[in-house]
Amino acid sequence: MELSENQPGEKKSVLDQAQPEKTAIKKKTWKIIIADDESEVHSVTRMVLGDYVFEGRALEFLSAYSARETMTLLEKHPDTAIILLDVVMETDDAGLKLAQWIRQDLQNTFVRIVLRTGQPGKAPEKRVIIDYDINEYKEKTELTVQKLFTTITSALRSYRDLRIIEKSRIGLEQIIKSSAHLFEHQPLKNFAKGVLTQLISILKLDENSVYLQLSGFSAINDKSDGEEFIILAATGIYENAVDHYVSDIFPDDVISYLQQAVREERSLFIDDIYVGYFVTRSKKKNLLYLKCCGHLGKLDQDLIKIFSNNVAAAFENLLLNSEIVDTHKEMLMTLGEVVESRSIEVGKHAYRVSLFCHLLALKAGLSQEEADLLRMVAPMHDVGKVAIPDAILLKPARLTPEEFELVKPHTTIGNELFKCSKRSIMNAAAIVAHQHHERWDGNGYPRGLKGEDIHIYGRVTSLADVFDSLSHARIYKEKWPMDQVVAFITKERGLRFDPRLVDIFMENLDEFIKINEQYPD
Repeated sequence: MELSENQPGEKKSVLDQAQPEKTAIKKKTWKIIIADDESEVHSVTRMVLGDYVFEGRALEFLSAYSARETMTLLEKHPDTAIILLDVVMETDDAGLKLAQWIRQDLQNTFVRIVLRTGQPGKAPEKRVIIDYDINEYKEKTELTVQKLFTTITSALRSYRDLRIIEKSRIGLEQIIKSSAHLFEHQPLKNFAKGVLTQLISILKLDENSVYLQLSGFSAINDKSDGEEFIILAATGIYENAVDHYVSDIFPDDVISYLQQAVREERSLFIDDIYVGYFVTRSKKKNLLYLKCCGHLGKLDQDLIKIFSNNVAAAFENLLLNSEIVDTHKEMLMTLGEVVESRSIEVGKHAYRVSLFCHLLALKAGLSQEEADLLRMVAPMHDVGKVAIPDAILLKPARLTPEEFELVKPHTTIGNELFKCSKRSIMNAAAIVAHQHHERWDGNGYPRGLKGEDIHIYGRVTSLADVFDSLSHARIYKEKWPMDQVVAFITKERGLRFDPRLVDIFMENLDEFIKINEQYPD
């Protein structure tokens, strides 16, 4: 829905079709595998530790009566914290072989292995701890209630600390990779979407959040004289809010969080909400808003802050690049208008050609970025004609061969205007101006390029230019009926035009005709 359609009392209409957030959060436990072939050991262990709680989480017991069963449980529950492991089960050394498999084959270095044996002679303590990476070695007769409690507590602390260290490592690695990717040149909306995606990825490093469906949006201050923000990207229930102003869409409680962050000029963690705030050197204020962040600990918050600092630098570079691109766009559009003003009869030719090029480029498999670029520069295909005398350019009859030779240099002149720039938009304009009269068979001008030696931008623009020129009147000719235009393009397949592009054009002819009719001269 457009902003102009918002009526009083309909502030949240964009969210009407959104599904409510689902937070199927399971209560977390510490998983412990009891691996012992004696049923009584299982019963006693469960009874003694039944009411044990560590850092607010109870124990979840998983029972295995052989090494094989234990292996199956570990593969199914990789987040197991402790294994209370018997040495002698189906064989005299089943427990030792299992410990070796856990560390070497399964590559699980996190689970704490507490070896319990009733036959210490079968597994001497020193050799076992060194050779099998065992964390605790206890004779069953040693494990009184108090000692079992102490052993479990010590093992859980070690497991917790290892997980925190690993999560920190992965988080920092993710930040480095994510930040590096975000520094690539890309449209602001793609950047904002990337920020959301990467932040959510970082948040999901917290195991407590794997059951959460995170929702959020990123916004940028769109008015220099106020604090109005426009949504650049959004996920979850806010997905339909892109390109709308925050004040037109969101409820007062969300707006108050954003206003607080702007007022205090800092990022905020409030209850279940995270509001990221950063300002670029050009004083652009940017916000990130995420829900379902109540589970985040200090480590997660620190990771997000590091990430946000990198984002601020990337956003600044992107804004500067965007301003340069906008300047180039404005210049190209101005030049296009100058060219069109030379001949009233050309009308909307340059604009239609840009739309045809954009459509054909997408259908031909070019990326959205390339297609958008081609659309911007396509109006420049005839910019060199500013140097062609009016007597020739506006002649109300077909040109003589000698006069046509005087027109040909417009391709080279157009190329000279743009070729020295290092900007991709200018380079693309140079290609289009220079190559749009090259032919697939090599008989075009100015260089006589052939086949795929002609840049795809030149091949696309050539077909779009001819289609438009034939289907509209010119000072020297009447417009052709559409069936004759199509017949000509088909006849020139593989001669003037790239045969693949002709096939794509014909397969989508209705869409090109629709554009043609939508913007008459």
